[in-house]
Amino acid sequence: MSHQAQSPQPGRRPGAHAAEPAPETAVESVPSSHEESWAANKYMTDDRPIAADTAAPGCRKRDPILIASNVTRTYGGINAVDVEHVEIPRNKITALIGPNGAGKTTLFNLLTGFDTPQSGEWRFEDRDLAGVSAYKVARLGMVRTFQLTKVMGKLTVLENMRLGANEQPGEALRRALFRPLWKKRENEITEQADALLAKFKLDTKRSDYAASLSGGQRKLLEMARALMVNPKLVMLDEPMAGVNPALTQSLLDHIKNLKAEGMTVLFVEHDMHMVRHIADWVIVMAEGKVVAEGPPGEVMKDQAVIDAYLGAHHDVDLGDSEGFEKLEAVLEKDPESDIQGGESLAPVIIEERKDTA
Repeated sequence: MSHQAQSPQPGRRPGAHAAEPAPETAVESVPSSHEESWAANKYMTDDRPIAADTAAPGCRKRDPILIASNVTRTYGGINAVDVEHVEIPRNKITALIGPNGAGKTTLFNLLTGFDTPQSGEWRFEDRDLAGVSAYKVARLGMVRTFQLTKVMGKLTVLENMRLGANEQPGEALRRALFRPLWKKRENEITEQADALLAKFKLDTKRSDYAASLSGGQRKLLEMARALMVNPKLVMLDEPMAGVNPALTQSLLDHIKNLKAEGMTVLFVEHDMHMVRHIADWVIVMAEGKVVAEGPPGEVMKDQAVIDAYLGAHHDVDLGDSEGFEKLEAVLEKDPESDIQGGESLAPVIIEERKDTA
């Protein structure tokens, strides 16, 4: 579906959306002891429509924080990413899903400055990010984690946390030689890091080398380190990959807490149970394109999503419990079902539908 451009109103820059008037709230009347819980409740209970029009690929959002248009990236003639238009809603948790090779991580790399597209425009908080280096993107408040964690194994957990902070005067050689010029800021960074480590239950590992952490603990450390820059948008690339089930619920809670604290979350994930559980909005990619968007419950029934994941089995009615039983039997007998993507999604959806049938 092509994105229909709209004529800008007088005094508004092209591409900018009209901001709806915020509902009247008596912020000043909220007692200071309840301000934190009141703010969290505001973000968690906001049930206003996310889309400004009908949910479809490239649809406009009521209040987008990130907008990308005509972003393309090819590798040797293969279109890894060919996104005509996509918008990420502010203060919401958005899941980016799709089969392996759909272009999800590549899109992450392009938007965050870790790779360069052949074409396209993307704006964060109405600021053009084309050509902006990855570290500058992070300083603007748009941070990401990686599918394979990027912790510094030979540094302690605390030292890893300190690396994530902005405005460190000691990074300049002429100041690094004079302790009084950076000691105060380092103390502030250490205090912030300790608070986050306690929040993520990593405070007991504070002085341990990061290499000694488990896979799940490294995921927690990377997420905590990302928060050292006080981000507005947190992008998580498969946060549950390789995580011990014992830590899964902890990670889920931390992701929901990001939203409660007013941040926007965009995450890549293959676990459909997790997507259904925490996502407010789902964007589906296949062969580099956005093929579907909408609330989780509706997207799972979208024919484009079924085709993208299940390939030759798309004639099965996934909206019917009997159809899922039929699909399960077909996949068990079909040696190519893993190539079609059946193993990655179908069993999970089958269990979900059985539970709710």
